[in-house]
Amino acid sequence: MHWDYILVVFFFAVAVPWLGRHRVLRLLQDSDFSSLDRLQLYASTVAFQWLAAAIIYWRIRAHHTPLAALGASLPRPALSHTVGAVFSIALLVNQIVALRQMSRHPRRSSSPLNRVAAKIFPRSSAERFAFFAVVLTVAVCEEWIYRGFIQRAFQDVTAGSVVAGILVSSLLFGLAHLYQGRRGVITTGLLGLVFSLVRAWTGSLLPGMVAHFVADLTVGMLAPGHLDSATRAAASGDAEEAVTAGPR
Repeated sequence: MHWDYILVVFFFAVAVPWLGRHRVLRLLQDSDFSSLDRLQLYASTVAFQWLAAAIIYWRIRAHHTPLAALGASLPRPALSHTVGAVFSIALLVNQIVALRQMSRHPRRSSSPLNRVAAKIFPRSSAERFAFFAVVLTVAVCEEWIYRGFIQRAFQDVTAGSVVAGILVSSLLFGLAHLYQGRRGVITTGLLGLVFSLVRAWTGSLLPGMVAHFVADLTVGMLAPGHLDSATRAAASGDAEEAVTAGPR
């Protein structure tokens, strides 16, 4: 593997998980998170993702790696479109079901990850517009980084082993979500495995980009309302328990 490829992989294997976890810990400690803070967070996320994607593009072009090798093509358009549509619908349904379950179990809203989500998800029209840009950026850039560059880099370094590329890209994708805790790393890693399989099957990043976009946009737009409802229900339940228990 080229030395610059090694540096990129090292950055996403070590620095990205650490930075993400550090940012979440800071968010948990910040009791006052304003609309301006959310917009600044969105802007920094967009800038970082596109910068990382641009650096990877620069390095692969320097080594004359064809873009099609990283999935930036449609070798089988019909298959890619069909798989993309089915995959997107499946993730959409899964996200909606997960949000409804959270509403039915309001105490889950107090978990650290949900408390962070309540702070960073959009609340106003301006924030939703900016969040749309974030979701589009993440869908394109993360698929390019993990299912495009990393998956192909490890496939090449292991003498063309598609399995090696799929497993490593899924592992690093899961680690990138270290801020979600151990359960989040495992869940996201498994989801990354599905994305990687789709990429290998269709030969294109497009189905994963579309599904990634649909899943993240659904959560970002619907989660705030569900989180607010769950928080109110949890607070109401705690109050009822306190009244029932009475003084001791």
